[in-house]
Amino acid sequence: MSGLPPKIVMATSNPGKIREIARLLDELGVEVVAQSEFGVDDADETGDTFAENSLIKAQHAATATGLPAIADDSGLAVDALGGAPGVYSARFSGPDADDRKNNEKLLVELEGVADRGAAFRCVATYVEPWDAEPLVAEGVWRGEILDAPRGDGGFGYDPLFLVPECRVSSAELSAEEKNARSHRGQALRTLVEMLKQRYT
Repeated sequence: MSGLPPKIVMATSNPGKIREIARLLDELGVEVVAQSEFGVDDADETGDTFAENSLIKAQHAATATGLPAIADDSGLAVDALGGAPGVYSARFSGPDADDRKNNEKLLVELEGVADRGAAFRCVATYVEPWDAEPLVAEGVWRGEILDAPRGDGGFGYDPLFLVPECRVSSAELSAEEKNARSHRGQALRTLVEMLKQRYT
């Protein structure tokens, strides 16, 4: 495709994210590489929003490598908690947070709460080291928080996130089903369409 960079850095070391964006960009003939292959460490996520953190991570990778970069930032926003844990999703239970502790804290916070509506949110950002306008795409996946974990797949809050139209948790979906519905899948597919528009 005319003008499209042949190589894009993904501002993550997560192999699942690398595979996901690589599949989406495959039709464009673009090579997707992890920032870790260039010895680039994770950026400090100092933003107050998913959009700010996504931009910080993308700019960090692009500046360090001299290549265009894609980053995403995502998390869970629970209605009854005023949008928490939000950007603090990964460290919701404190400095020693892990998936199990985060899920346990969420269940405690929602004990006795009837309104269990929630949404996974993701912002994906594409930046170029030559200061072109960033491309920004968002995905939102609405659901509800279960009373107890279900399923062995996924990660993070997936075992507690009920997908209403399927009546199963996100952790009970196959990887293909999850990518087709998820906040990250939505955001990345939109970003790919924006890349096509920019470079054609």
